[in-house]
Amino acid sequence: MALALSMTSTSGVHVRSNDWQVPVFRAGIDLVNLGVTVTDRKGALLTDLAADDFNVYEDGKKQVVRYFAAGEASSADRPGPEMHLGLLLDVSRSMVEDIGFTRTAAIRFLNTLQDAVDITLVDFDTEVRVARYGQREYARLIERIRNQKSTGWTALYDAIGVYLDGAAEQEGRTIMLLYTDGADTSSALGFGDLLALLKASDVTVYVIGALEHQLPSVKEAQRVLLLRIAEVTGGQAFFPRLVKDLDHVYEKVLAEIRAQYTIGYLSTNGTADGRWRKVDVRVGRRDGREYRVRSRKGYFAPRGPVEKRP
Repeated sequence: MALALSMTSTSGVHVRSNDWQVPVFRAGIDLVNLGVTVTDRKGALLTDLAADDFNVYEDGKKQVVRYFAAGEASSADRPGPEMHLGLLLDVSRSMVEDIGFTRTAAIRFLNTLQDAVDITLVDFDTEVRVARYGQREYARLIERIRNQKSTGWTALYDAIGVYLDGAAEQEGRTIMLLYTDGADTSSALGFGDLLALLKASDVTVYVIGALEHQLPSVKEAQRVLLLRIAEVTGGQAFFPRLVKDLDHVYEKVLAEIRAQYTIGYLSTNGTADGRWRKVDVRVGRRDGREYRVRSRKGYFAPRGPVEKRP
């Protein structure tokens, strides 16, 4: 049976701006977790790196890596972290010409990726509806996607915020795939607040933007917005024009998911000031090659009194 997440129900939820708080890490307890993707200058993914190949800096100070896992390098003896998948579907009226594409795209992706221990489906228009499905509930999940119809306004930012709230309770890797045209028309959450929530989360976001039927006057602005949502988490945005383009897009997304490294460290800064801390991940190999690293750019420190670490 599908489980409804906190703050949500399958009948929908309305979100008020003052309901939102930026999630923080509990100093001395939680690792700062980073999903890291590494490519060479030609864009080829690097999957053979070890923990010693990475250098992590927080506000310019080097940190000690306490946890490391490589996606494709995981095995039965050394399994990687569990993966949770979030699937966010824009089913508002603005998607009426693209709803068939969106349904097909989502189902094709689920048929391709079978590594997730559970899938959280968020479909949204004026309301936000959330349900979590286990691996054995695949048929029910597909049926729900196939029955989606376009109606109402677009609470895009609220939908992402509600998903991030539930994802904060999940252990392991969390990947979010968002299908939308990028036009928010009814959220209580503002774009700046949404970016703060994305920055503070462990979620890596991939966007499938449906922009082919958007007006030329707004298409570029929506493209930039969706790119920003993905890139702030270390993910990417794609804008396929046709269903046949999806196979190539999904090859890229799946390759990235499976090649993503997970790195964790305990911050050397024990000050609980709630401030933004910039994190920079670098590859320290001295082999003359140029590496490009994608990851989230930092996190918000805890606020208030904290216990001293042992």
